Amino acid sequence: MSEMTLAGLRVVVEVARRGSFTAAADALGYTQSAISRQVGVMEAAVGSPLFERWARGVRPTAACEALLGHARQVVAHLEAAELEIAGLRDRIAGRLAVGAYPTAAASLVPQAIARVKEKHPALTVRLGEAGSPVLLRRLRAGRIEVAVIAVGDGLPDYDLAGLRTESVPVGRGLGVAVANGHPFAGQAEVDVRDLADQVWVVGAGKDGDPQFGAWPTLSAPHVGHEARTWQTRLGLVAAGLGVSVLPGLAADVVPRGVTWVPVRDPGLTERRRTVVVTGDDRSPAADAVVQALRSGPGGP
Repeated sequence: MSEMTLAGLRVVVEVARRGSFTAAADALGYTQSAISRQVGVMEAAVGSPLFERWARGVRPTAACEALLGHARQVVAHLEAAELEIAGLRDRIAGRLAVGAYPTAAASLVPQAIARVKEKHPALTVRLGEAGSPVLLRRLRAGRIEVAVIAVGDGLPDYDLAGLRTESVPVGRGLGVAVANGHPFAGQAEVDVRDLADQVWVVGAGKDGDPQFGAWPTLSAPHVGHEARTWQTRLGLVAAGLGVSVLPGLAADVVPRGVTWVPVRDPGLTERRRTVVVTGDDRSPAADAVVQALRSGPGGP
């Protein structure tokens, strides 16, 4: 008599999740015939068919649904055990505090942390969000080990003496956030000359906090609203009350109702950069985060 196996349970869960033997084979790195064999072994063990074919693949039978409730728990516990054991072998473990300015904290830094966690599951990374001056004070006070800050035109000349700094690639440059119903929303790119008659939603914060005003090369922009947080600024944009400068590194995390559009502006030079800052003698955990940030958005 056949018995249930861990491999079989994993296959059943994946087939049910993907809806086809072929997709499950791709996800697990098996051949399709191996998937079929494992399903056959499990069907023999339970004494009933587990999947029925339909136009777009397969779907679980009632017997399979009953099994899945338990199989998913078994597979989840197994994966947790694998991660814990991997963590015991990993020299990078413990806790790490990272800080980032708001735009970087929205997308760039979380992506880097996710890549680090995949490689070092025993490491717990805590992300905090603040302006660059605050982050540097926290770094020097030992409250965080990694700070991702903005430097360049319009920002203070921060004291970085005794600290290690490295530029972080951010991919796309500056663009504008517009409401989905705005005429710019359907364009692949906007010419800077078309920005002259727009109403702008700009940042407002404490002195030294990185804020974006209207488009940098406009001579007399019409500022309609000021707001302290990105959420409020983009909320005003979504309501059609203006457009806002938005770095490309945040383009993928704009809220519903907002579209990011790149701007063609020959007169615009690189005015601000994203920099990762650490102590001179950084820990292996901090070094892992820095390496992930250096690979840029979507890096390995």
